[in-house]
Amino acid sequence: MTVKLGAHVDQEDPLAEAADRGADLVQFFLGNPQDYKAPKLAYGDGEDALKERAAAAGVDLYVHAPYRLNVANTNNRIRIPSRKLLQQTLDKAAEIDVKGVIVHGGHVGDEDDPEAGFDNWRKCIERAELPVPLLIENTAGGENAMARQLERIERLWEAVQASGNDRLENVGFCLDTCHFHAAGEELPTIVERVLAITGRIDLVHANGSRDEFGSGADRHSNFEDGHIDPADIVAVVQTAGAPVVVETPNADNGQKADLDYLRAHLT
Repeated sequence: MTVKLGAHVDQEDPLAEAADRGADLVQFFLGNPQDYKAPKLAYGDGEDALKERAAAAGVDLYVHAPYRLNVANTNNRIRIPSRKLLQQTLDKAAEIDVKGVIVHGGHVGDEDDPEAGFDNWRKCIERAELPVPLLIENTAGGENAMARQLERIERLWEAVQASGNDRLENVGFCLDTCHFHAAGEELPTIVERVLAITGRIDLVHANGSRDEFGSGADRHSNFEDGHIDPADIVAVVQTAGAPVVVETPNADNGQKADLDYLRAHLT
């Protein structure tokens, strides 16, 4: 089975990071993931050089949208800047010919009706220009999250499909193993259950978890150091058949060890 494997890397020189890990693809941020500033490519030689060198090296590029984005939120001061920054990120990512932009599903306030959040997602996709695929990622915690448990993901997906965007084929799904483990969803059957809802898995975030099943904690671990059986991670990757980003810690080349584990165990 041939699956493209890669990692989340520093944004200054993602191609050097890919070479260091023997990666087929890399994921990185376009600026500070914790603020609303417009995206900016950190690669010193610019967009055209990165795009051309990545293509020549056979390395696919993915961009993770800032963590602060929350297009579901009912607070205008959060939702409106989030929509703007998401579109800016999509546009900037298109300049380097990425395979996808990953964004978290977000949440509404504890006292809010989650239906308001789903409708805000519908409006966001309805108005969005999608020059590259937008991949919505499941999240680990939050009682009023849009993409934590599968029943919420199903409702979110219905809202997205109702948007009427003429490039709806560019809205996909990113499955994170740590996040589903933290959300209390069993990994051995997760691929089949996600596909029953979305009909597609475009990317897998293959991560161990520092915390126990159902913890709600988004804390990644290297495969052999956490609370997820590494064999379950391999099974998710194998069953999904989608490209893989390893987002585990890289102290002592931990990401490389995790990529080597996947290479050794995929059949």
